[in-house]
Amino acid sequence: MMLVAGIDIGSLTAKALILEDSKIRAYAIIPTGVDSEGTSKKVMNSALERAELSLEDLEYVVSTGYGRVIVPFANKNITEISCHAKGAVFLFPSVRTILDMGGQDCKAIRCDASGKVQNFAMNDKCAAGTGRFFEIIAETMELPLEELGGLSLEAMSAAKISSACVVFAKSEVLALLRKGVDKKNILAGINEAVALRVFALLNRVGIEKDFAITGGIAKNVGVVRKVEEKVGLKALIAEEPQIVGALGAALFAKEALEQV
Repeated sequence: MMLVAGIDIGSLTAKALILEDSKIRAYAIIPTGVDSEGTSKKVMNSALERAELSLEDLEYVVSTGYGRVIVPFANKNITEISCHAKGAVFLFPSVRTILDMGGQDCKAIRCDASGKVQNFAMNDKCAAGTGRFFEIIAETMELPLEELGGLSLEAMSAAKISSACVVFAKSEVLALLRKGVDKKNILAGINEAVALRVFALLNRVGIEKDFAITGGIAKNVGVVRKVEEKVGLKALIAEEPQIVGALGAALFAKEALEQV
């Protein structure tokens, strides 16, 4: 029995996943605190507890995410782009294009059948289409974050949102609310603006079948629907899309052990 783990320290959430041979044994997701090293220990301990294991039971650990270099118990660190590609292809072998919509950035990735990255483009200068973007929109509209996607699907029409920039989009949302525009229509407009931006990102790497969305925004059905319309493909989404990076890291850990 081979026991390895992947840990993904993202900007908003930290994920740890334990792989037993080629099967997911346990995983955990917690908010990323100001102490990334402490967060890494906490999320890994949570996953280990669920797996009824200790850190000493793990034969190899790979870290990924923006906080990957400060995970004290990791044997190796690998970029989240490579890990999301590896994890997505493990879950969906036919996937060749991946959109990772994370806490503070978006990544478009094209890969081969083994999950090796062929091309990628990253939106890390603007929060548009990220978890933080939708948190701000939810706060501005005084709505629960988890309800945004479903409510947008009930819109009669999409309000015109000319900017996907957080600062300007927030101002536009406030102006529309003052005019009495239905919140559902505003959300539909936000999703349309975000979909246009990520579609441009995907076009930069080249869209090939099949298509997957990873990261927390994959849980927002409204955004997913709009992106699918732009791409012209049905998105493949994991049961828990936030753990795909951690899964990829664990798969790299498994490969490292097999090469010894």
